[in-house]
Amino acid sequence: MKRFQLTFALAIALLLCTSAFAQTYTFHTIVYPNSPNAPFTQLLGINNNNIIAGYQNFNQNQGFTLTLPNAFRTENFPNSMMTQVIGISNNLTTDGFYVDNDGLTHGFFRTRDGVFTKVDYPGAEISTSFNQLLSQNDYYQAAGYYSNSINNTTPDIPYVYDEVGGVFHVITIPGAVGGAQATGINNSGAICGFFIDANGVNHGWISNRGIFMPLDVPGSTFTQALGLNNTGKVVGTFTDAAGLNHGFVYLIGTASFQTIDDPNGVGTTVVNGINDQGTLVGFYGTAPINSGFVAVAKGGPAPLRAANVPPTVIPPVVNREDAAASVPPTVIPPVVNREDASGSGPTEKFPPFVITDHSR
Repeated sequence: MKRFQLTFALAIALLLCTSAFAQTYTFHTIVYPNSPNAPFTQLLGINNNNIIAGYQNFNQNQGFTLTLPNAFRTENFPNSMMTQVIGISNNLTTDGFYVDNDGLTHGFFRTRDGVFTKVDYPGAEISTSFNQLLSQNDYYQAAGYYSNSINNTTPDIPYVYDEVGGVFHVITIPGAVGGAQATGINNSGAICGFFIDANGVNHGWISNRGIFMPLDVPGSTFTQALGLNNTGKVVGTFTDAAGLNHGFVYLIGTASFQTIDDPNGVGTTVVNGINDQGTLVGFYGTAPINSGFVAVAKGGPAPLRAANVPPTVIPPVVNREDAAASVPPTVIPPVVNREDASGSGPTEKFPPFVITDHSR
């Protein structure tokens, strides 16, 4: 998966801005229990009810949703070899991607009543193109991308997918010679993602009310925007001049960045999701060992109970289309609590981008 370079393998006018905000966070480590191999957990999306999307198991990805503080529910596309659950809305629609038994990668979304739908871009050069959905809003829209090669070796092409009408809105970004992905979409239709320029450099981007803007953390050599909320905050990851990886929060209203590092993962932190309360989710570490984290903003709501709360047993998801996809329930230990803070950041300008529509 290209966007997680840490784990899987333009003429720009730069406006420098120092950080106008420096939010302090309490970090909570989340590790999926009883991993068959090395501990590996990634938390990728969170809604306003603090229900989290993610996956575990480095060698054979298994999707889940997590109700804080400690109730996991397995969620895998029926009969798939691997699944990652990435986006989750407030109406409990989830999305992500899965690998089928022929080794092909497809996007999917799942409604709250358990119906899975496969999503593949219909205009691809081959019918077995590579698809992933990476974000979900409350209006049944998903952000994602496709590639014209089965093994994702050709440049990625970003889109927004309308789950009700089955319409793909393809996004063309000038200068994205190496491809681009749409990784986040909020309820206002603002979209974020990243693109790769002619020199192979990754730049974050955001499109908000028709204005397209590259998003590069000052002094970084690599920036990816990976999620956004409905209150003007974008999250992602960047690489500094020393080659270390950090998460970030970007505040649109003040054009300012704040660096985020889990205290147990300084230099290996990715922030992948944020809800409207400002709670962050992500992961840290170097594959094949990753730990998930939840970072709660000081002064905000406290979604996690005390760490001495007993584990919770949640029954598996039963899919209406394929009941055989259900799995045994999992007993989850409570989370571990820690603390940290950080801060700094700028912004930029870029030519307009183009959206074209295609029906499935």
